[in-house]
Amino acid sequence: MAPDMPISLWQETAQENEIAPEEIRDGVVDLAVVGGGYTGLSTALHAAEAGLEVQVIEAEEVGHGGSGRNVGLVNAAAWLPPAKVRAILGDTYGPRFVERFSAAPDYVFSLIERHQIRCSPTRNGTIHAAHAPRGLRDLEGRHAEWQRLGAPVDLLDRDEVARLTGSRTFHGGLLDHRAGTVQPMGYARGLARAARGAGARIATGLRATGLHREAGLWHVTTEGGTVRARHVVLGTNAYTDELWPGLSQCLTRIPFLQVATEPLGARAADILPAGQGLWDTGTIMFSLRRDAEGRMIIGSMGEVVGSSRAGLSRRWAKRKLARLFPDLGEVAFETAWHGQIAMTPDHLPRILRLDEGLYAPIGYNGRGITTGTVFGQAMAELLTGADEESLPLPVTEPERDRLAPVMTPLYRAAFVANQVWKSI
Repeated sequence: MAPDMPISLWQETAQENEIAPEEIRDGVVDLAVVGGGYTGLSTALHAAEAGLEVQVIEAEEVGHGGSGRNVGLVNAAAWLPPAKVRAILGDTYGPRFVERFSAAPDYVFSLIERHQIRCSPTRNGTIHAAHAPRGLRDLEGRHAEWQRLGAPVDLLDRDEVARLTGSRTFHGGLLDHRAGTVQPMGYARGLARAARGAGARIATGLRATGLHREAGLWHVTTEGGTVRARHVVLGTNAYTDELWPGLSQCLTRIPFLQVATEPLGARAADILPAGQGLWDTGTIMFSLRRDAEGRMIIGSMGEVVGSSRAGLSRRWAKRKLARLFPDLGEVAFETAWHGQIAMTPDHLPRILRLDEGLYAPIGYNGRGITTGTVFGQAMAELLTGADEESLPLPVTEPERDRLAPVMTPLYRAAFVANQVWKSI
């Protein structure tokens, strides 16, 4: 992607304005936050509201990483079904994690309402669609678990999912009424506006290049000076570099591409008519949603190969839409982009303690909006007196994902092959 190109459609269509840059202020702050995405901005907002002096440091602009390239699905819970979460986290943290992340969309939408964030929020649920009979069996098991927990999740048969999506290719689905969609960059910028309004300082266009502890304070070196802080939160997730050695090796990066059509107007009135976002049960999943202007945005694991005008990814998107909606006819594509998802071996996120007063929430496994928001709230609670035992999952030490160097190139090759196969 050329340096002067927008990072995504969301950067171009966000109603919230890009925030003006600030310089780093001299003196000691309570908290330095590295990264201006959902995690960093939620941490800054909640910490500033709790009375801490906060400095955010962002190398590019707010939302430049995964936050501004997101699909925009505000999903509940985790990638895994509740029983697997409990099996991994145990009887104390498992139910707590499921409960808190089940309520995560509620909290996201409450922040949007409280701070009047202009991000086109739509709360009619999201649809997990069965791509094959085995996918439907998996969804039936998930539905049984959610029913037992009293969650508002409906199991859809083939006719019901066709009515809600406009496509008869799916074998069924789950409609999660807790969930919804947002304009991802609008949400990120709105969090930044709210955090600044609460007193946090946000420096953009400044990369953190060094981090060390000296005389009881953390020193974060940047191109514009050094920030001294009592605590530091690294909110960089899939865009983590080598600022803290070894942190980037605790996750596997998965690229996720999206291709947006031109606004389709009445032609697409029967496609996701209530505005739900969708993703499927395929091993290499795809996503689908509409934006506020009537564009169809289709995504899948992998990088953009070519552009929205020509190349493999455009052919894949065109063929996929034709299979899903054979009556739609020819469509023009407006833009394409990709971002990075941070995956962990067990598909659960982490809150890592890197050193005294230094934390890094990572590994959101495709649930960046809710996880980043909730973890930001949790980090602020921790830094203002809450016990680690009260967090939604245990604080752990860094552990290298030893398979990542092998799996990352294999994944990328598989994703390209998937685009080729699905383009035929």
